[in-house]
Amino acid sequence: MSPIPMPPLTSKMAGVVDRMARAHQAPYYTLSAAEARAAYEKGAGVLEVPKPALARIDDFTIPARDGHAVPARLYAPSNDRLPLLLFFHGGGFTVGSIATHDTLCRVLSHKSGCAVVSLDYRLAPEHKFPTASDDAWDALQFIAKEAGGLGLDGTRIALGGDSAGGTLAATCAIFARDAGLPVALQMLFYPGTTAHQDTASHRVFEKGPLLDEPLISWFFAQYVNTPADRDDWRFAPLNADDVDGVAPAWIGLAECDPVVDEGIAYADKLRAAGVPVALDIYRGVIHEFVKMGRAIPEALQAQADAARALQEALQP
Repeated sequence: MSPIPMPPLTSKMAGVVDRMARAHQAPYYTLSAAEARAAYEKGAGVLEVPKPALARIDDFTIPARDGHAVPARLYAPSNDRLPLLLFFHGGGFTVGSIATHDTLCRVLSHKSGCAVVSLDYRLAPEHKFPTASDDAWDALQFIAKEAGGLGLDGTRIALGGDSAGGTLAATCAIFARDAGLPVALQMLFYPGTTAHQDTASHRVFEKGPLLDEPLISWFFAQYVNTPADRDDWRFAPLNADDVDGVAPAWIGLAECDPVVDEGIAYADKLRAAGVPVALDIYRGVIHEFVKMGRAIPEALQAQADAARALQEALQP
């Protein structure tokens, strides 16, 4: 069987990848988790657009089921009683934070006119599976119940995230369906949805750029307790028994990304269950591109598309 050809990067994306290569940064999988977090934090804002100013930015905490106070940050373009997006950052369940996704959350709030609540769920390896999933679901229940006290409209909630955060948003949408908690939209940027790295796109992009097979394996080794955890639908939403009746989805994928096939597969699973899905695949760009708006035009397009989906779902 002949190898599947790799689609070409856009010229601007290729330029970014080239600059990354010339920087000679140590791969995260050669570092400790703490070192990887610091490196990710340091580089997170390099290619971001300027931070939009917003009327409200409030830090608070959300109680998890074990009593841990999970940090959260509220973004809002006004002091009105707004609908909201509960956002989960990416980073392989191991790196990333409110700070690394501050600009993206500001942009989504500014462009959509909605509030955004960003959650600093607990990270691996200190907190193994299913802690991140539990923190995410606990936060959604809290926000739905306590939104009024935050000056928000808890009857109009969307879920969203990028990469591992997209996984958390997808699983929360299933939890919400089962609990009868209404969710207006799941906004998923290149989510991880499959149990194992066995799709064609994982083979095509096993050497990256940016997200390669050793890094994915390292991230997941931090998070799971045993290989069996990877078959749990909270890790791999494609393994959910059914997704009938979950929230409508907007899914934004990067063409040149190991996880693009599983994003398409999840869109197909949702559609087969009768769930409305809008799927956008941004050509010639890589994983993490949505946080590269200063360099990659497709990032600005994806941000605008996601914000429009939020606006249409939450402020119809």
